[in-house]
Amino acid sequence: MKQGETVMVTTAHRGVFYGTFESQANQTVTLRGARNCIYWDQQTHGFLGLAAQGPGSKCKVGPAVPEMEIRDVTSIAVVTPEAAARWEEAPWQS
Repeated sequence: MKQGETVMVTTAHRGVFYGTFESQANQTVTLRGARNCIYWDQQTHGFLGLAAQGPGSKCKVGPAVPEMEIRDVTSIAVVTPEAAARWEEAPWQS
């Protein structure tokens, strides 16, 4: 991954995070503007749908924090521009 790329990170603890890639050291990644997805529906087509299409209106995405260190990383996927725009909307369906 390149610094400044928009990515989605998954963890061994089933966490799904979105943000701007800052750095990586072994199984730890630092993101800027990090958000997490608590819930996604079937329309999302799995967690890779979050990277390809972004969260939909029925998903639950938390607010952004300035910077976050994420441990026990299992995958990092580059996010499409379309998906990034949807992540930034931060949908939270109650």
